[in-house]
Amino acid sequence: MSQFKISYQKVFLGLKIKQLRQEKGLSFGEFAERTGMSMSYLNEIEKGKKYPKQDKIGVLAQALGVETDALTSPSLSKNLAPLGELLNSNFLNELPLELFGIDFQKLIELIAEAPSKVGAFISTLVELGRTYAVGEENFYFRALRSYQELHNNYFEDIEQAAAQFLEQHKLAHPLSPDDLSKIISTDFQTQIVLDGLRAYPELQHFRSLALPQQQKLLMNGLLSQQQMAFQLAKEIGFKVLGLEARVIPGLRAQTFEEVLNNYKAAYFAVAILIPEGSFVRDLQHFFDKDKWNPEFLSELMDKYSVSPDTLFQRFNVLPRFFGIEKLFFMRLIHKMEDNSFEIDKELHLYQRHQPHANGLFEHYCRRWKSIGLVRELETTGQKRNNHLCGIQRLRYADAQEEYITFTVARPAYPSPNRNVSVTIGLQIDQHLRKAIRFVDDPAIETTMVGVTCERCPVQECSERVSPPLRLEERERRRNIQQALTHLAKQ
Repeated sequence: MSQFKISYQKVFLGLKIKQLRQEKGLSFGEFAERTGMSMSYLNEIEKGKKYPKQDKIGVLAQALGVETDALTSPSLSKNLAPLGELLNSNFLNELPLELFGIDFQKLIELIAEAPSKVGAFISTLVELGRTYAVGEENFYFRALRSYQELHNNYFEDIEQAAAQFLEQHKLAHPLSPDDLSKIISTDFQTQIVLDGLRAYPELQHFRSLALPQQQKLLMNGLLSQQQMAFQLAKEIGFKVLGLEARVIPGLRAQTFEEVLNNYKAAYFAVAILIPEGSFVRDLQHFFDKDKWNPEFLSELMDKYSVSPDTLFQRFNVLPRFFGIEKLFFMRLIHKMEDNSFEIDKELHLYQRHQPHANGLFEHYCRRWKSIGLVRELETTGQKRNNHLCGIQRLRYADAQEEYITFTVARPAYPSPNRNVSVTIGLQIDQHLRKAIRFVDDPAIETTMVGVTCERCPVQECSERVSPPLRLEERERRRNIQQALTHLAKQ
């Protein structure tokens, strides 16, 4: 039996005993007299720290006027049932709480201190999860995002592993798929099958598929050289970091470990494709310019032979080396068949920046460069290495925040009828002005934006695709409150 399950047995017993003792109006002193046990020992039982032997459980049951099975059975009363559902679910079994600085035993003690209140809170979370279709897989990805934000999306141990790998193999950049294929074949005895997914129509959306037992890596033959290099570098990440469990593309994640391992392998891939020291020097040179260079992002992608997504992931060095922590990253997908836009990835450091995925089922502001560039791509078609770069200074209509954003749009190749934009936004303050000299370059377009049309106060917006319904509802409630207040004063 796992340590977690043993701990759960302890907490279930403690919760039941505490509930029964309080229902009978017994103080600790009275309970100690009835059982012949010390108050400190009984306190530890109720907190889930101790699990008494069977004979003592019998004494406890007798003192509480119940059968022994009532204490040892897995069934819980109605107000404790939500806790049982949580503790028996995979959420806590699979989530490594230590990554978030949470001590498991202290969490159990917290639950034991106020089970009814915690139970009601958990019931609310579970109901919200059902309402918004937040399943275990979504929970794992949200937990991963929180883990990234907690560490400013920078992990020293993976950076060191990547640096050691590059030093060991004496590789010159940009890394080619041939360079990486040779390493996988020789160092890890894994066969690369370059067009290994052709015979499986169901798997054509996969970029690669690892078959560890057969020591094969099947590649999608439609990938660009940059995409292929990333997939090979990611596979090396799994090998070098000793990661076994992984999310299979197209299938649901079963554990948090799978999600975390995929992230670590991808982080390693970015770190070897774009070496930290070289990239920091590139950014420093870029930031020292008085004027914005519209070719810079394209030049960086060419220098390292990487996709826009890989390049923007490497901007994770900003907090550590430039002190720029007020930033966000997002990826937006344009589905051309129905002209819809969806933010499918986002990461916020320092605070919850806008836009964010809370605006479910609403229309994201069309004034964003992230939407404007993917629209432009419709006219150029889904060419393999086609991309558009842009910069924009955003000023929110309903807040004092102002950002400078870098965006690259590309076809979601090889996926049909999809274009993608990746954006990194940096909040403008005095520190940013010192770190990036061209922030106030007048050549950079400044745009008043909102989050979604439904929440935007901008009047006469030609890009608006929905009335400001949320604002109108808020104004209606404000008018009702003012009328009620006026009546109360009469």
